[in-house]
Amino acid sequence: MTAAIQLDILPEPLLAFGHDQSLEHPKDGLFLYGPLLDAGKPAEIKFGVIGTANGLERFRRWSAKLRHYIPPFKLDVPHHAAFPGFEAAFDTAWPEWPMAEIEVQESSVAHTLRLSDRHDAIKQTVELFAKPIQAYLRREDAQPTIWFVVIPEEVHRYGRPKSSPPKDERIPSQLKLPAKTAKRILKEGSLFEEEMEIAELYRYEVNFHHQLKARLLADRAVIQIVRETTLTPEDFITNGRPLRTVQDPATVSWNIATTAFFKAGGKPWKLASVRPGVCYVGLVFKQDGTNPSAGNACCGAQMFLNSGDGLVFRGAVGPWYSEMSREYHLNQNAAAGLMKLIVDSYTESNGRPPDELFIHGRARFGAEEWAGFRAAVPSGTNLVGVRIRSSNDIKLYRPDKHPVMRGTTYRVNERMGYLWANGFIPRLKTYPGWEVPNPLSIQIDWGEADLLRVMEDVLGLTKVNFNACVFGDGCPVTLKFANAVGEILTAAPVPNLPPLPFRHYI
Repeated sequence: MTAAIQLDILPEPLLAFGHDQSLEHPKDGLFLYGPLLDAGKPAEIKFGVIGTANGLERFRRWSAKLRHYIPPFKLDVPHHAAFPGFEAAFDTAWPEWPMAEIEVQESSVAHTLRLSDRHDAIKQTVELFAKPIQAYLRREDAQPTIWFVVIPEEVHRYGRPKSSPPKDERIPSQLKLPAKTAKRILKEGSLFEEEMEIAELYRYEVNFHHQLKARLLADRAVIQIVRETTLTPEDFITNGRPLRTVQDPATVSWNIATTAFFKAGGKPWKLASVRPGVCYVGLVFKQDGTNPSAGNACCGAQMFLNSGDGLVFRGAVGPWYSEMSREYHLNQNAAAGLMKLIVDSYTESNGRPPDELFIHGRARFGAEEWAGFRAAVPSGTNLVGVRIRSSNDIKLYRPDKHPVMRGTTYRVNERMGYLWANGFIPRLKTYPGWEVPNPLSIQIDWGEADLLRVMEDVLGLTKVNFNACVFGDGCPVTLKFANAVGEILTAAPVPNLPPLPFRHYI
C-alpha cells in the first residue's frame, strides 16, 4: 500500500508599494498605490532613443500612447489589466520628447547584417548603435538614465547565433582568416600583427543583444532593446496576417514601463515580508570564448536583496567546467575571492555583514567550492547552499479542470522537497501555461535552514522580476537571468569593472 504524501500550500507572498500598502499582484499595487517612495524614485524618466528613421518614428507613436490610458485586451478577464498611463501608474513623468534621439542609417544596418562572416557582421552592426551612444555620453553633460535601442526586425532575425541571411543576399567580408585559425591564434598568438587584429574579432559573440550590452558596460549605459514590431505591430500586417504574434498593447505597456522605471533608478515594488539582514546570491557560469588562454569558463554572481536591488559580480576565468561531470565548479581560492566581493559589498551598503546568506545554484556545490565560500563569510553569518532546478520527477493532478495551485509544496524530507512556482492562480482565475506544471526541486546542500522557509523565500523571489510586470515567474530571480548574465559577461572582451547594478544586464 502506497502512503499518501503530505502537501502544503504556501500563501502568495505580498508585495509592498507606495504609502506602505501591500498586495499580491504588481499591477493592482501600482494601479492603486504607485511604486515605492524612496530617494531613488525619479521625478521623470530621462530617456534617449536610437534607431533607424522608421524605428524612431514608431517609437514616438508608441511613446505618446504610453502617457495615456490603454484599455485591457478583454474586459472582465482578471488576467487582462488596463494600463492607466505611465505617470498614473508610477507617479513619474514620461516626457513628450526624449532627451536624446540618434538616427542610424537603415541602409547601413542592412549592409552590415549581410556580411558573410557572422562575427564581422554582428560586430559591425553593434558598432552602428554602440558608437553613437558612447560618443553622446562623452560629449554631453546631461545624460539619459536609460537608452531605448529600437531595432528593425531583421536585426533580431539575423543578429543571433546560427542565423544568417539567405545566400543570395550575403555580401563578401574582407576578412581572410578562417574562424578556426583565428581561434587558434587567440590561444597561441601570432607573429603577424594583422592576423592578431583579425583574430580579435572572434572574441565577440555572434549575438547582437548580448554583445551590445557587454560593449556598453564600461560606459555604464543602461539600455532597453526593443523591436519595432513590438511597438507598432499594426505596421507589420501582410494579407491580413501579422508578421509575428505580440502581446496586447496594455500588457506591452505594463512590461516596458516597469523595466524602464526600474532601469531609471526606481523601485516598482519589493517583498513585503522578508527577514532583515538576508542576502540571496545566484551563481553564474558560462563557457568563455573571449579569452581562450585564460581558461574555459567565466564565473559571476548575482546578489539580490528583498527590495529587488541586485549587483552582478564578475569572478575569475578559469578551468571551471568539467567534461566528465558536465558541471561548473570553482576551486577554493576562486570561490573565496568571489564570496569576499559579495560580503564586502553588502557590508559597505548596510554597515554590517548579512545575518543570512543563501547561495542558489542549479548544480550541487562541491566540497572545495563550499570551503572557499565558507572561508570568506564571517562566523556570524548563516551560510546556506541551495540547489534549485526544474524537475519532472513528479506530477500532481487535481480532479478539476484547473492544475495544481501555485505555491503547493511537497517535502520529501527535512532537506529536500518540491515547490510548484507555476500553477493555478486564484487572483487571476487562470493558469498562465499550457501543460501540466512541473515543480522546482529544492535541496539544501550545505548549511542549516528550515526547508519550508527556504521554499517561502524562493516563491517570493519569483515576484521581483522587474523585466516585466507579471504576477509571478516559475523561477526565482536569482537563477532566472543567470544564463543571460553569463552570456553578456562573455559576449565581448569586458574590462575589469566594479560590481554593476542588475539593471545593466536585464
